[in-house]
Amino acid sequence: MPSKAQDVCCADILKVLANDIRLRVVQQLLDGPKNVSQINGELNVEKTLLSHHLKTLRSNGIVETKRAGKNIEYRLAAHIELARRGGGLDLGCCQLVFLEP
Repeated sequence: MPSKAQDVCCADILKVLANDIRLRVVQQLLDGPKNVSQINGELNVEKTLLSHHLKTLRSNGIVETKRAGKNIEYRLAAHIELARRGGGLDLGCCQLVFLEP
């Protein structure tokens, strides 16, 4: 049975992913690293709003950044990337599976 600390950690991760924009960003990053322009090409939201959501994902350890020339690439954090399974994510506390629309 998970400990209370694990439950709190799981709840925190799920709160972050409960936002539709952040969830869609994570879905996009399943295909590999992308810069802000590539991410926004799919989402079509205000750049400042996207920046806010990317910062939230990064500060909660869900995505990582890496400079690629003039751009910053976003990718799933290493611990999440390693736990990918069949189009979904294993977050340790739970598994998210993305169904095709």
